[in-house]
Amino acid sequence: MGLFDFAKKIGKKIFGSEDEAPEKIKAHIEEDNPGINNLEIEVKDGVATIKGDTDDPSAYEKAVLMAGNIFGISEVNADELTTPEQTVEVQYYEIAKGDSLWKIAKQFYGNGNDYPKIFEANKEVIKDPDLIYPGQKIRIPMD
Repeated sequence: MGLFDFAKKIGKKIFGSEDEAPEKIKAHIEEDNPGINNLEIEVKDGVATIKGDTDDPSAYEKAVLMAGNIFGISEVNADELTTPEQTVEVQYYEIAKGDSLWKIAKQFYGNGNDYPKIFEANKEVIKDPDLIYPGQKIRIPMD
């Protein structure tokens, strides 16, 4: 799928220097591993490259979002992360100031009460549905 852009100056700060970034990002992804096997991370100049494989297209998307929503990461390259073809249509959304999962669900699904669907699709990225922040990127399943 390629290169994904993120806001470098927002997100959870999990590493102090770029030298320790690959180990810290790998541990972060593996903590809530969405289904990536043989995970390897490289970081250079704020670009995280994810390598590995998965049988689940959503695991690919979640790993990209988990790495990209980290303070200090401006792009994620996932060209070397192998995955089967996507079968569920997914859109990506960048959270804006004033957003809530309810408001986002209302926008995409027409019903704010469907916000758990968005939370569940992003549980590796969003730990608490009440704690989202502007600039954070999430998946919106369109099934």
